[in-house]
Amino acid sequence: MTRKIGVNTWVWASPLDDEALARLAVRVRDWGFDTIELPVESPGDWDPQRANELLKGLGLDATVVLVMGPGRELVDAPRAVVAETQAYLRRVVDAAVAVGSKVIAGPAYASVGRTWRIADRPAAYRELREHLAPVADYAAECGVHIAVEPLNRYETSLVNTVDQALESLDGLPGTALALDVYHMNIEETDIPAAIVRAGDRIGHVQVSANDRGSPGRDHLPWAGILHALDLAGYTGPLVIESFTAHNATIATAASIWRALAPTQDALAVDGLTYLRSLTDA
Repeated sequence: MTRKIGVNTWVWASPLDDEALARLAVRVRDWGFDTIELPVESPGDWDPQRANELLKGLGLDATVVLVMGPGRELVDAPRAVVAETQAYLRRVVDAAVAVGSKVIAGPAYASVGRTWRIADRPAAYRELREHLAPVADYAAECGVHIAVEPLNRYETSLVNTVDQALESLDGLPGTALALDVYHMNIEETDIPAAIVRAGDRIGHVQVSANDRGSPGRDHLPWAGILHALDLAGYTGPLVIESFTAHNATIATAASIWRALAPTQDALAVDGLTYLRSLTDA
């Protein structure tokens, strides 16, 4: 099936601001992408209303990702920290509404890089549902889903797999799964089978090569992945997510120690070309 293809601005910039978005959005449109993905590292980094006007003028769709930086926690954290994290997530929902995104995606449970031994996982998941529920309710009132992303074992110890994500969100309205094939390559024994198990709970999909480079320049079973998404009934965009090694903060956070393509532009455009060759066939 023909799918919309998107790209996250993290390929080039972090944090995103109005100037960078104005520059990148035109190039993204001209290359042939349908969607641009906007991270909200801190509310106010970029103006959602200004972004909406820009993207509408260019004919680009938007998706929005949340960022669980240090101090953003919904599980095993002081009440004040949880409340601050909930307030942040509501601001991300507001940004999504402004730019027309029906989803905010990311690891909405703990700060990236925080790992700890979890003695009672069911209890941790109950706590997650309790603390995420009011945000999910707020998002649902706004017409937005929270798509919760499993991360690999080196970035979290709470939600690593599709099955854990399904368990952690069981019975929680207004939530979905965000699948990132980079993390799935580490944690899932069979990526297409895991996608099928996620089924109609899939709310967002991010793609990259197994090394975070261009999709297709790797060993991932892309035809099987796309077929599994068809079987699961997912009709949303495939968004290329990678990171620039030129920003010290994000390069360290994402462990980007070398260039993953000849240029960042090539990473995006080569990935777009490859995904189009599969989805338009």
